[in-house]
Amino acid sequence: MKKWFGGMFVLALVMILVLRYSLMGIQPKKQSAYSFFKNHPANESQKKDSGSIRSSEMQVKKVAKPSIKTPLVNIEGLSDLYSSKNLSEKESKALLVWAHLRTLLSRSDALPGTAEGVKEASIAWNDLSSTIEKEKSSKYSNTNGSKDRNCPYSVSILDQTALNGVVILEIPCGLVEDSSITLVGIPDGHHGSFQIELVGSQLSAEPTPPIILHFNVSLPGDNMTEEPFIVQNTWTSEAGWGKEEKCPARRSVNIVKVDGLVLCNEQIVRNAVEENSNASHPSSDMLNSVSRGVAHGSASFPFVEGNPFTATLWVGIEGFHMTVSGRHETSFAYREKLEPWSVSRVNVAGGLDLLSAFAKGLPVSEDNDLVIDVEHLKAPSVSRKRCVMLVGVFSTGNNFERRMALRRSWMQYEAVRSGDVAVRFFVGLHKNNQVNFELWREAQAYGDVQLMPFVDYYSLIALKTIAICIMGTKVLPAKYIMKTDDDAFVRIDEVLSSLKGKAVNGLLYGLISFESAPHRDKDSKWYISTEEWPHASYPPWAHGPGYIISRDIAKFIVRGHQERGLKLFKLEDVAMGIWIEQYKNSGQEVHYINDDRFFNAGCEQDYVLAHYQGPRKVLCLWEMLQKEHRAICCE
Repeated sequence: MKKWFGGMFVLALVMILVLRYSLMGIQPKKQSAYSFFKNHPANESQKKDSGSIRSSEMQVKKVAKPSIKTPLVNIEGLSDLYSSKNLSEKESKALLVWAHLRTLLSRSDALPGTAEGVKEASIAWNDLSSTIEKEKSSKYSNTNGSKDRNCPYSVSILDQTALNGVVILEIPCGLVEDSSITLVGIPDGHHGSFQIELVGSQLSAEPTPPIILHFNVSLPGDNMTEEPFIVQNTWTSEAGWGKEEKCPARRSVNIVKVDGLVLCNEQIVRNAVEENSNASHPSSDMLNSVSRGVAHGSASFPFVEGNPFTATLWVGIEGFHMTVSGRHETSFAYREKLEPWSVSRVNVAGGLDLLSAFAKGLPVSEDNDLVIDVEHLKAPSVSRKRCVMLVGVFSTGNNFERRMALRRSWMQYEAVRSGDVAVRFFVGLHKNNQVNFELWREAQAYGDVQLMPFVDYYSLIALKTIAICIMGTKVLPAKYIMKTDDDAFVRIDEVLSSLKGKAVNGLLYGLISFESAPHRDKDSKWYISTEEWPHASYPPWAHGPGYIISRDIAKFIVRGHQERGLKLFKLEDVAMGIWIEQYKNSGQEVHYINDDRFFNAGCEQDYVLAHYQGPRKVLCLWEMLQKEHRAICCE
C-alpha cells in the first residue's frame, strides 16, 4: 500500500510539473554545472573567483549575448539598381560584386553621401541600360549607333562675346588630372566684373547642375578707387553657396597650400598701398610703382580693363589652379562631391570679350575595335581555385588613359598574364552617360572592370575596399588581397618576392603609419568629426596607394559587414586599420610589416610602389624595367 501511494505521489508530482511548463510555454533549459552554479551561488563568497574563471565567465557572456546589428533603411533608387536588366552572362561579369553590396548600401549608419550616391547611380544606371539597348538594336539594324560620340582630347570655341549672355564651352567627358582650360579675353570695365564657372554634370532627373568652381573677378574701379578682387566658391541645389575664398585675402592664406601652391598670390598694388597707408605724402617712387602696376596687369592685379589676358585653369591632384599670363594667381581645393571628373561645361559670363576658349588634356577613350593588341591586354582566365593575389585598383570612370597605361605596363608581368595574380579595376558610376557607356564598352572588351552601384564620390571609396575583399574571398579567392590606385606603378614581382616567408595569416603589409591622429580642421579634405572618431589617435594603418592583407583578414571584414557589426569609416586606408584592430581584439594575431619602398607620394630608386605616376610615367617606368632590369624612376 505504501509503495502504491508513493508511486502515485511521484506520478502526480511529475504531472504537475509538466502541466506547469506547458501552461507557461517554457521548456526547461539544459544547463552545465558551471552555468547552474554561476546562476545559483550558495553564498556571496562564491561570487568571487580566480582570474581564469572570470575569463571563462566573460567568454560565456560573450557567446550568449546576441550581436546588435545596425538596422537597415530604405534608400531611394536602390531597387532600380537591382532590378533585372537584359544582360548576357558575359556582360554581367562586370557586376560580380554588385549584388553583395546591397545590404551595405542600406545601412542606417551608411557613409556620408551614400543616399545621394545611390540615388544618382540609379538614374545613371537606367540611362546607361537604355543606351546599351539602343547600341544592341543599332548592331542588329546595321546603323552607326554611338561610334561618333567618343570622348575627345580637346575642344575649343573662337571669338565669342559674353556681355549680357553666357558663353558655353562643352566638356564632353569631364576633366582629369592635368586637364587645362585656357581663355583669352579682354575685360570690359563698364560691367564691373566677369565670371568663369565649371558646371557639373546634370542627370536627367536633376533640376539644376552643381557649380564645381565659381571664379568671380571684380575689376578695379575708376582711378583705382575700388579694390579689385577674385572670389572663388561652389554651389549646389542642396546646400546653396559654400564658403567663399577671396583674393587678396584679409588674412594670410599662404600657410594653406594646394598641390604645394598658395591659395592667393598677394598683389603688389595692395601691399604697396597698405605699407604706406599711414603716410600723408606718399613718395614719388611709391606712386611710380603703383602706376607701373596699373599699366601692366602682370605686375599687379592680373585682370585690367581693356588689357588682353591669357588665363589657364588647370586640374591638379588636390585642387584647381589659375595662372594668368604665366603667373600663378589662385588655387582652390576640391570640395566634397564637387570633383573635376564631373565637370560638363565651362560658362563665361559678365563683362568679358572672350576671344577664344580651349580645353585640352581631356580624358580620351580608345576605340577598342582599333586596338591591335586587345587580346594581349585582356584579363587572362583564372584556372586555379585560388589566386596567389588579387589586386584591386581604385579608378574613376573617365580615367581611360590611366587604365590603359596599367594594362600595357605592370599588368604585363608574367604572374598577371599566367593568372597567378588577378588585377581588377573598381569603378563607380559617372554622372555623364557618355562616360558610363565608354566605360561599359571598356569593361566588355578587357574583362577587368568591376562597376560599383554608386556614383564615384571620394567620400564613398571605403565601399570599394569592402568590394575588393568580397572579390578576393567570394568571387576570385586569393591568398593575399592588395589595394592600389590607378596612378600607382606596382612591381608585382617584387611584391610576390617580399611576401615569401611572411605570415600567411593576420598580415598587413605596406607603408604603415603607427602614430597618427584625426584631422579636426573642417576645411581639411580628411576632416573627421568627434562623432565619426572620438579617439585622439588612429590604430596602425597602411597608406592607401598600396597595401596587402591576408585572406583571413579579408574574410573577417566581409563577414563583419555582412553581419553589420563593423563600423563604416570614410577614409578607406584608415578604415582598414580600424577593422584590423577589431580583428586583433577578437583574439587574433596581427603582423604589421612596414616597407619604406612603398612610396605614397612620388617615386624613388628601388621602389616597390611609386605613386602619382601619370600614364606617360607609368609606361616609362615599365620601359626602364625592361631595359635596365632595375627600378629607376622617370623624371
